Amino acid sequence: MTPETALKPSTSRALNGVHGVHLMPHSPFSFQEIKQGDFNLSCYGAFNFRGDPRLNVQKVWQQRPACLRPINCCLNGDRSLAERVVNVLTSLPFIFLGINAPRKNLSCKLYANSLIGVGVASSLYHASRGKLKKYLRWADYTMIATATVCLSRALRNENPKLLMAASALCLPVQPLMVSAVHTGLMEVAFAKRAFQDPDLRMAHNVHKMSSLLGAALFIADDTFPETPFLHAGWHLAAAVGVGTCNKLLE
Repeated sequence: MTPETALKPSTSRALNGVHGVHLMPHSPFSFQEIKQGDFNLSCYGAFNFRGDPRLNVQKVWQQRPACLRPINCCLNGDRSLAERVVNVLTSLPFIFLGINAPRKNLSCKLYANSLIGVGVASSLYHASRGKLKKYLRWADYTMIATATVCLSRALRNENPKLLMAASALCLPVQPLMVSAVHTGLMEVAFAKRAFQDPDLRMAHNVHKMSSLLGAALFIADDTFPETPFLHAGWHLAAAVGVGTCNKLLE
C-alpha cells in the first residue's frame, strides 16, 4: 500500500464529516523508495522509520565539527609539466637536510628521518595525478607537522606530556594547527639560544628572513593559484629555514 492509495475517495468523504478530523489536501511528507538489495524501504520525509543504527552513525559522522575533519587540500598547483618538475626538484633538499641532520640521540634521529619523510611525501605529491593527489597532499601536510613535532621534542625534552599527546591525536586531522603550535615553540627556543650564544645569531637572522619570505610565498601561493613557481619558491625558503634549525641540534 502506498501513501497515494492509503486513503480512498470513499474513505475520505466518510472521515471528512467526523468531528475533530481535518484532512489535508496534500501530505506534508514526501514519499521516496530506496532500494537496498532485494528490499524496498519506504521513507517519509526526513524520518528513518527503520531506525537503522548504521544510517544514524553515518549522519552523526557527516555532521561532525570542523576540528574533527581532515584538511581541505588545495590542488591548484602543478598546472604544467615544467611546474610539476620544478616542484619535485625543490622537494629534494629536504631529503638532503634529513640525511645530514645531527643524530646524536633518539629525538634527533626521529627528526632527521622525519625530514627525509617530508621530502619523499612532497615529491610523491607533486609527481602524482588524479584522485591519488588529494591523499598525498594530506600525507604531505601530515609529514610536515610530524617534522615540527620531532624538532620541538629534540630542542626541548621538557615539553609537557599532555601537549605531545594532544599533538599526536590532532596530527591526522589538523596537521596545520599542530605545525603552527610546534613551529612557535621552535621559534621561541631558537631566539633564546641565539640571544645566549653569539655564534647562532647569524643563523638566526637567516632563519628569520627565510621564515618571513616562506610565509609570504605560502600565502601568495594560496591567494594567487594561477601564478606559477610560487610553491617552488616556498620549498626553497622553507629548506633554508630548516637548514638553519639544524644548527641548534649540533
